[in-house]
Amino acid sequence: MLGVALRILRRRALAEEAVQDAFVQVWRNAGSFDPARGTGRAFLYAVLRYRALNILRAEARTDLNDAADHDVASEEEGPDAVVARLSEARALRRCLDGLDPHRRNAIVLAYAHGLSHGELAGRLGLPLGTVKSWLRRSLLALRECMS
Repeated sequence: MLGVALRILRRRALAEEAVQDAFVQVWRNAGSFDPARGTGRAFLYAVLRYRALNILRAEARTDLNDAADHDVASEEEGPDAVVARLSEARALRRCLDGLDPHRRNAIVLAYAHGLSHGELAGRLGLPLGTVKSWLRRSLLALRECMS
């Protein structure tokens, strides 16, 4: 199991945490295991995979927040670069404002808050296919607007 977690997380400490969390979660939710839906081994690996992916998402959000904290004008960055970055941010805001409010919310939740498609579907109370379609079409609209 550690090997699977290492392949996903690429850091031993995080992989060990994922394995331990998976075993704890399986222990606490053992009653939810249904042998008719699959083997115990598959259940363990599914729990591990979801836990490792959640850790990976949390790490990515932390990295994004750290990058945003350091994304202030540095001494090496000239005024032209700062102006270009600000105008890109304004253009993105304008393009986002042009989207349907529900689709804009889906984009922000997915890309700024790091929600997966499944988490997004659950939060918005929509079918997964609808969420995927909204995100795809919204990204295409944003790409067209930004170009």
